[in-house]
Amino acid sequence: MDSQLIFTLVGFVLTLMVFSYIFGDNFLFRLAGYLFVGVSGGYVGALVIDQVILPRLIYPLLTEGPIAEKVLAGIPLIFGTLLLTKLSPRLARLGNIPMAYLVGVGAAIAVGGAVFGTLLGQIRGAAEPFNLTDPANSMGGMLEGLVILVGAVGTLVYFQFGANTRPDQPPRRAPVVEGLALVGQIFIGITLGALFAGVYAAAITALVERWLEIITTIAKFF
Repeated sequence: MDSQLIFTLVGFVLTLMVFSYIFGDNFLFRLAGYLFVGVSGGYVGALVIDQVILPRLIYPLLTEGPIAEKVLAGIPLIFGTLLLTKLSPRLARLGNIPMAYLVGVGAAIAVGGAVFGTLLGQIRGAAEPFNLTDPANSMGGMLEGLVILVGAVGTLVYFQFGANTRPDQPPRRAPVVEGLALVGQIFIGITLGALFAGVYAAAITALVERWLEIITTIAKFF
């Protein structure tokens, strides 16, 4: 039997197993979920071993090379070994060192990515249409930039919860802040609506694709 036909039949059966959730949670649906998680975990594990552990950790230590390369390979080996001590209640404290390193590096990457990749990029994108020295910027581009600027400022102001307090009155924000927050709320609603529409369209596309595959598979036997 052709291998392509075997893969098609396997995909056909797994698709039907997933679609069986229409009739409620059942063994076939759970089996498909277990297979997906198991295959995904096995693939990621094999990928990590083949592309990270062996070439970056094992091979540099076992083969001849510069001392600096062996030292750089030995540091993650030590940290990885210390992480394994988290499995033992007695030795779990030793794993705090690599955990602190991972958390610190992860937080630094996240903050740096947010600042340089998102915040500064958003500021640069909002200010670019107002660059009058650029001949490519037209009146339409400035209008578009104005909409982006108002939307960005309104969205940020929407999450500003400071308010003035007066005797015998509930806390209220300034009218300008309230107006900008309303504009931000509108932009947030539009954004969430567009995201939901994109996810829904992608789901419908995937559903149609799977049904077409089922119909094609059935047609091969008739």
